[in-house]
Amino acid sequence: MAILIPPSDDFLIDLFILLACAIAAGEIASRLGLVALVGQSIVGVILGPTLLGPYIGLGSTTLPAELAGIQFLATFFIMFMAGLHIDPNTIVRMPAKTVLVGVGIFAIPFGVGAWVVGLVEPGLSATTGLFVALTLAITALPVLAIMVAEFGLTGKRLGNLVMGASLVNELVAVTVFAILLELTLSGRSSFYAISTAVVSVVLFLGVVLLASRMVQVIRESAWWRAKPDRLGSLWRSREAGFAILMAIALGVALYSQLLGLTFLVGAFYGGLLISQAYSGRSPPRTFVSTFNEAGLLITRPTESADQYRAFDSIFSTMNWMFFIPLFFALVGVEMDLRYLSGYVAFGAFVILLVMALVTKLGTGASLTRALGLSVPDSVASGFLLSSRGAIGLAMAVLLLADGIFSPALFTTVALVGLATTIISPLGALWAWRSTAASRVELEERMPSRQQGRRLRLSAGIDGPPPAPADRPLLPRRPPGSAPGSPAETVPPAPLRET
Repeated sequence: MAILIPPSDDFLIDLFILLACAIAAGEIASRLGLVALVGQSIVGVILGPTLLGPYIGLGSTTLPAELAGIQFLATFFIMFMAGLHIDPNTIVRMPAKTVLVGVGIFAIPFGVGAWVVGLVEPGLSATTGLFVALTLAITALPVLAIMVAEFGLTGKRLGNLVMGASLVNELVAVTVFAILLELTLSGRSSFYAISTAVVSVVLFLGVVLLASRMVQVIRESAWWRAKPDRLGSLWRSREAGFAILMAIALGVALYSQLLGLTFLVGAFYGGLLISQAYSGRSPPRTFVSTFNEAGLLITRPTESADQYRAFDSIFSTMNWMFFIPLFFALVGVEMDLRYLSGYVAFGAFVILLVMALVTKLGTGASLTRALGLSVPDSVASGFLLSSRGAIGLAMAVLLLADGIFSPALFTTVALVGLATTIISPLGALWAWRSTAASRVELEERMPSRQQGRRLRLSAGIDGPPPAPADRPLLPRRPPGSAPGSPAETVPPAPLRET
């Protein structure tokens, strides 16, 4: 008879402290104009070995087994969510110029970063240096989506361009990461390892794309259109659809792991496969948007809207309120800033930080400027594309677990990502303030800035910004009412003295 072993008191105490503090720190960071992951990571550093860790049982950068298991699940769900919020049809319809920008903002920082890492850290192997360059060459799509929405760029040319380029950057980075990891962990000769890695990736992507195509053909068939909810009617279990989709995602992750690729790649493309199952080739009459606030419209056919809303509600709540805060807090715990106390280590951090900013900023600004954007917009786009986030950190966590990254190297890489995420929105604001015309455009997109309100980069907390006090509010008429009714017109907001 199996014996249920209850979790230790230390684990429950650590879990409570990390989750509660991460949620509170994320909210504080949002109110200070930063993205929540900054506050969540900082609180992890405070609770980790750098400061308070030795007093609360977190004095080592090696996580206890229970917390390591939660971090594994959080990493899986973050990569799955990244793939889930991508519509494959959006990739097919993406303009060639956007694809070029996306490839450029990965290839140039990746190449330059590999060269700089070799100079700064000469003791690292070639593949480890490539991994460092790779994790620093990824643009954080979710973080960028929040900034696009807050800067009023949703649906505009600049917003669509940076979101599309970031999407391409993410797809290329995940695929290259799979090849590098297979090359590193295979232990075979270089030519054989490269060939095996390429064949494994091609085989994996081939099966995933074939399954995606089969799903699309079935959904467009007359048999399916006659009764689109036929599968749902066969299952009586509560929330069976969510369980089935999770099983599919885990199956794809297991398939990639068996091919010698990491489960992260399978989780990402598993989300992409499920996204394809809910997308339609021809635009239906109505859609349900799951990421429209980011400017990258992901559409779902109306016939599947209720099923997808139920799945998305469960999944989003579970991730944003539990796994994601814990993931970034645990990343902070695994960082030990004492590794940077020496002049050499701190100097290496500064050089990598400058490299990460300059390569992304220079590449993004140059390519978008070549496409006809104004100087302020192109510089701002370069800063926006410089943000890092969950996917790069998820890769770094896996590399730390596999022994490819040392704790000191992990601390440096994670801290560079955290610093660039803080600098990114501040640099974009500086670029838009550089000329009178760009300042006017910024105020038109963000009316709240005319009242001197602090920029907030957490979407959906305050709702839409109020109209400026020196401009009248537009009339609001409920549907079906007769125009011109005095009761329907909202009087102008009173002027306030400054």
